[in-house]
Amino acid sequence: MIVLAGTIGAGKTSLTKLLSDHLNSQAFYESVDDNPILPLFYKDPKKYAFLLQIYFLNKRLDSIKKANSNKNNVMDRSIYEDALLFQLNADLGRATTTEVDIYKSLLDNMMEELENSSYQKNPDLLIYIDVSFDTMLKRIKKRGRSYEQIENDPSLYEYYKELTSRYNDWYKNYNYSPKIKIDGDKYDFVEDQNAANEVLKQIDELLK
Repeated sequence: MIVLAGTIGAGKTSLTKLLSDHLNSQAFYESVDDNPILPLFYKDPKKYAFLLQIYFLNKRLDSIKKANSNKNNVMDRSIYEDALLFQLNADLGRATTTEVDIYKSLLDNMMEELENSSYQKNPDLLIYIDVSFDTMLKRIKKRGRSYEQIENDPSLYEYYKELTSRYNDWYKNYNYSPKIKIDGDKYDFVEDQNAANEVLKQIDELLK
């Protein structure tokens, strides 16, 4: 079981598809375009941050169970990133301490249930796509989701900047599985086939 990690616009979805095609396995994607809560969250973060986090947690757990079905299945987001994202929302005043405590307790209980079941809890490999803040902003602009655009909500600039800085520390401290960091600035695997081949080669070497 392989999971992708990285900030918004890092290329997780694209690499998930590349990797699952390469390994002839199944891809599991984060619920974004069909997520009814995400647009509401961007309009009113304080009201919907907790609901959004619970929604993602439920979807993430479902993906982990389904990804256990076959070898080398790939998920485009790690469940261990969720606590990072929700804690940031709390630090920005978008969620309360009580909501964070409830979320973390629920997450711990869910992971304990997985551990006591036939499902594999932790991935065999985590792939972290590291991109600079500037690259992140360019990718967000390019994919054009209106609720993600800074010109529609200037406060998103500081949110994105803080998110980028926290991810580096998160990756350093991640210890639930083997891990690899992909330089998303150096290897534009979305636009450049040679870069995509190099990234897949790096992953293959580690899997071996």
